[in-house]
Order: sequence, then C-alpha cells, then structure tokens
Amino acid sequence: MNIAETLAASIGRGVRRTIATALIAASALGAPALAQPAMWAVKDADSTIYLFGTVHLLKPETQWKTPKLEAAIKEAEQLWLELPTTNAEQLAPQMMPLITQFGLAPATPLSSNLTADEMKTLDEAAKLAGMTGAQLDIFRPWFAALTISTSAMVRAGYDPASGVDSKIEAAFGERSVKPNGLETPESQIKVFASMERDDELAYLRETMEDYENAATMLDGMVDQWSRGDIAAMEQLFVTEMREASPDLYAALLPNRNANWVGQIEEMLKGKGTIFIAVGAGHLIGEDSVQAMLKAKGIESVRVQ
Repeated sequence: MNIAETLAASIGRGVRRTIATALIAASALGAPALAQPAMWAVKDADSTIYLFGTVHLLKPETQWKTPKLEAAIKEAEQLWLELPTTNAEQLAPQMMPLITQFGLAPATPLSSNLTADEMKTLDEAAKLAGMTGAQLDIFRPWFAALTISTSAMVRAGYDPASGVDSKIEAAFGERSVKPNGLETPESQIKVFASMERDDELAYLRETMEDYENAATMLDGMVDQWSRGDIAAMEQLFVTEMREASPDLYAALLPNRNANWVGQIEEMLKGKGTIFIAVGAGHLIGEDSVQAMLKAKGIESVRVQ
C-alpha cells in the first residue's frame, strides 16, 4: 500500500497518469491473451533481487500472475514494498495523524479559492466518496483531489484488496514472511503535501474536470502493464508527467528511486534472494531504479 493506493492520482492529465501507475487498474476490455507484466533480476555472486512493477488497485477478475513471477516469489526469502504493509487497518494509526496534519486546512477552505460553479462540481464529485462539497471544504486541495480520484476508481470496481501488492504480501504471508518498507507513510504523504498551493489547486481543478473518465483512462494503462509494454508505459506514465510537471515528477519518481537504489546497494552486500514490489512507474524510463543502478555499475536483467 502507498499514499497513491489509499487515495489516488496527480497534477494535470499527464501527472495523474503516472500516479495512476501507483494505481493502474484492471482493463475493462478483458484479460490479455497472455499476461506478462515486466520483472527484472539484479544479481551478484551470492544475491538475487527481483524488481517487479505493480498495480496497486485492480479489478478482482484481472489475470496477472505468471509461472516466472510465482517462482520468484517462492524463491525469495524477503519481501520489500513501498510501505511495510498493504493493510490499511495496520497503517491507520500512523496515517490518520498525518492526514490531519498535512491533509486538512480549515483556516484556508477550498471555497476561498474555488468559484461557485467549481464548488458545485466539487459537491457532485464528493458524492463518489459518500461526502458533500461542504465536507471536503476543509481538505487541502491535494487531499480533496486524491479522495475524489480514488473514490471514482473504487466506484468503477477497482479494489485495493485485489491489487498486486496486497496479493504478493499475502503470498509471502503464507510462509510467515513479513514485508519491509522502503519508505514511511510520512515520506509518501509529504510528496503531495509539499506542493505549492497554486499547484494543488490546479491538480484539484483538473481532477474535477476528468474524474468521470478516470476508469476509462486506467483501462488502457493496465492493458499495457499486463502485457509488459514498457515503451508504451514510458510514454503514458513517465514522459507526459515529466513534461507537464517536472517538479512533481522529480518528487514522485527520481528522488524516491535514488533513495531506494541506496537501499538496494546495501541489500546486495548480503546474500540470498529478495523480492521488491513497487509501483510500475518506478521501473520505467531514464530515471528508473534500473537506470540508476546501471549508473553505479549494477545491471538489471529483464526476466519477463
């Protein structure tokens, strides 16, 4: 689980597509003829680290497991996720104070920046979450936007319980292997909470314009993910966000990837097999985890 999984999307159409990497949902067009989501292996003399790009929300019927993936999961002795669990109830004691601190702003309500027409749209969008515009009024723009986006996807049938991360955690749990976290809830929330107010408002306005189309957009994304079409995923998930909002792009992907690469270097000093499952966008493009590892002389080989 991560903040994007619990909530949802991005600044602008291109940005939202990449955070949707953290949330890519299942294709409404049906399961692909051959599921083959991408996975890589990093090896040295006594270590193997699998890197698997995930989709945090999926429809229950989505087919994504492959023999190579299941073999890698069985081989691994450790599991690393973005956060130390996908279980919302376990994370709630940490998340809720952070949401109060970074997600609410009663002194600067949304109505102080939005027009009357925009507040009407907000009220309509809020219904997806079983709320009203008045209830969202005390939310910071980024949190209101994420609440709307996530609610739209859940309403369309996308389910965190069916997400890849939670299923992988469950598979390791059958062997009593508990996951480790590459990040903390606070560090993830601060990616959004560090945005400038104007950027937050732009994000919210874009979300209110497009929330009804969120499910359709994710349909295409998950089709590319499930087929392991890296080139198409890079254009849709990475390139558009980098061009539309370079600051948020840096905060969401390269900066976090660099932190993870340092942790992977430490893992390689040990021995055994480790499975790392993170949002698919982190494993795509010139700023991907694999690219950063390569710059340090560490090769990643795609295994499926």
